[in-house]
Amino acid sequence: MAEVLDTTQVQAALTGLTDWTGDAEAIARTVTFATFPDAIAVVTRVAMTAEEMDHHPDIDIRWRTLTLRCSTHSAGGTTGLDIELASRIDAIIAAQG
Repeated sequence: MAEVLDTTQVQAALTGLTDWTGDAEAIARTVTFATFPDAIAVVTRVAMTAEEMDHHPDIDIRWRTLTLRCSTHSAGGTTGLDIELASRIDAIIAAQG
């Protein structure tokens, strides 16, 4: 099982990510896109990545705004898997422009 990071470790890891916040419980990012289809395109790409990793974020869709939350439920908090998924999500969002 993946090891839960403490808040200091999470904060250090977040410095390498874009607009993520969080702690030992979970990390999250909210982003607004130009259009609803742009937001859904990101959700689709995140879903494919999550399937590849077998690690799935919570996704809240509000018109053009997505909130993505990552936590390793089986471990009870934020792990390296969440940081890796967040990094991949950042790349997907950057590619959407």
